[in-house]
Amino acid sequence: MGTIALEASNFDRQVLTDGIVLVDCWAPWCQGCSQFDPVFEAAADRHPSHTFAKLNTQSEDQLTKKLKINHIPTLILFRDGILLLRQPGYVPEEGLNEIIEKAEALDMDHVRVEMEKEKLNTPTPA
Repeated sequence: MGTIALEASNFDRQVLTDGIVLVDCWAPWCQGCSQFDPVFEAAADRHPSHTFAKLNTQSEDQLTKKLKINHIPTLILFRDGILLLRQPGYVPEEGLNEIIEKAEALDMDHVRVEMEKEKLNTPTPA
């Protein structure tokens, strides 16, 4: 399947959906980004059932701010529309494979229950 370009116009449709979505946040001038690109592309080829998206932080400033991307490269992982990981820095192939395997193994019902518990235990500002 390869990768798709993630933009503000397709963000909800691509990310807030069932399944695993990995987002490579990059910029054309970023050397670390260009080194991570073949790792990300290879993972996309190995995992065609997941969505692999590339977010050009230089051209998608508003979406970059919305996702709180402060460093690039940054890898973001969503599963079933829930943000599970925001990992700044270069991720080697073994690390990316491990991240994907852990995301696949997650019990998302348990994740949702834990998120609800956390919401209930978080004090609201006065």
